Amino acid sequence: MGARCSKFSICWFQSHLKATILESSDLDNGGKGEKQTWPSFTEFSLEHMKAATNGFSSDNIVSEHGEKAPNVVYKGKLLKNDLWVAVKRFNKFAWPDPRQFLEEARAVGSLRSERLANLIGCCCEGEERLLVAEFMPHETLAKHLFHWENQPMKWAMRLRVALYLAQALEYCSSKGRALYHDLNAYRILFDNDGNPRLSCFGLMKNSRDGKSYSTNLAFTPPEYLRTGRVTAESVVYSFGTLLLDLMSGKHIPPSHALDLIRGKNFLMLMDSALEGHFSNDDGAELVRLASRCLQYEARERPNAKSLVVSLMSVQKEAEVPSYVLMGIPQGTTSPKQPLSLTPFGEACLRFDLTAIHEILEEKGYQDDEGIANELSFQMWTSQMQDTLNSKKHGDTAFRAKDFTSAINHYTQFIDGGTMVSPTVYARRCLSYLMNDKPQEALGDAVQAQAVSPEWPTVFYLQAACLFSLGMESDAQENLKDGTNLEAKKSKH
Repeated sequence: MGARCSKFSICWFQSHLKATILESSDLDNGGKGEKQTWPSFTEFSLEHMKAATNGFSSDNIVSEHGEKAPNVVYKGKLLKNDLWVAVKRFNKFAWPDPRQFLEEARAVGSLRSERLANLIGCCCEGEERLLVAEFMPHETLAKHLFHWENQPMKWAMRLRVALYLAQALEYCSSKGRALYHDLNAYRILFDNDGNPRLSCFGLMKNSRDGKSYSTNLAFTPPEYLRTGRVTAESVVYSFGTLLLDLMSGKHIPPSHALDLIRGKNFLMLMDSALEGHFSNDDGAELVRLASRCLQYEARERPNAKSLVVSLMSVQKEAEVPSYVLMGIPQGTTSPKQPLSLTPFGEACLRFDLTAIHEILEEKGYQDDEGIANELSFQMWTSQMQDTLNSKKHGDTAFRAKDFTSAINHYTQFIDGGTMVSPTVYARRCLSYLMNDKPQEALGDAVQAQAVSPEWPTVFYLQAACLFSLGMESDAQENLKDGTNLEAKKSKH
């Protein structure tokens, strides 16, 4: 089923996919002593993913390098559970073995923590390999550190990022997922509350065409250059480069930073925007920790648990919410929740005429029963038989997608004047749209409404016609009316 992106587009998640709920432990919550719930890992169909991303529309791309990225990330929405998601679409040469992909995705998808942007699903269909994670609306650490606009990241927030990242790595290690590929400032994302989270995508093992490190070799762990293998100690090395990023506000090569540290010039590492906002003792502690992480010998680096202990002791302004430290207004962190549409409404919103045709075909004449039966006594007349034949021929053409013939036959039925059928008007309406005649189509939708004022279908079709005519505000109102009528109808 096709999809066309519009500024009003939202995503549809079919009602029969009921995700169960996973509850996190206190440890998974970072020791906060409260429980958080997430949907369980789900294997989605490709159609669901197309619907969620408006047909993988370029307008939905949120990857740092857009369509040029080797693996593109899209923003989408699962309407069923009202969840915004990030959908990572691998190129067609990645993950040639579907079993390996599914095994990895299921393993990573079993993790649940407030310190992660959790993996909640995947899609493995044909050559498509997709990962579905929680969507983080406040961009990456790289954006806030290297390309900030309104204010540089505060020292207390930088310390919090380091701690939360260390807690994420400790949690993953405790669950047997200590390896993380290409840990860098683009892998740390900020949620609705401004809290930093580690992207789950880096927890997936390498695909055939993937690389463990996409960054400059100057930032790559020395042992990876020798062996080409990622170890838990390699991840700690990358954590050390992130500590340098947080201190300096720049992406400084470790070798250069270590030269400054050895020369006891660590203050030259510090971001000039932080001057006067941190103590030398705090700065020295972070430098000491970074130096340990960046040791040439892997065995001399600390583990994730000891990183957490060290960083807990230097936290500042712990009682201040992250959104305050980040300068993010609370209550404006999520996109405005759109109207929850049915599949029919969604198809009209996307102007997906093929989907509308399928829906009308499936509905048949079930909504005409009361109207048709009132006039059934006329069926004995010859004229009535001719009229019914016209409808029958129109239905055959409509089913065969011969929409020009359908218009002709349905017109004969309507002009016969012996029966009134809102469904015939609805079908001729769509046939006109298929023939690029939106004005005539709108006339039929209005006529159908006159015959059956409480029929949701006529409002949906009017919306589709109005979208085609460029009258989006009116179209939205009709979508709303159709949705409300259908909800009301389903309750009875």
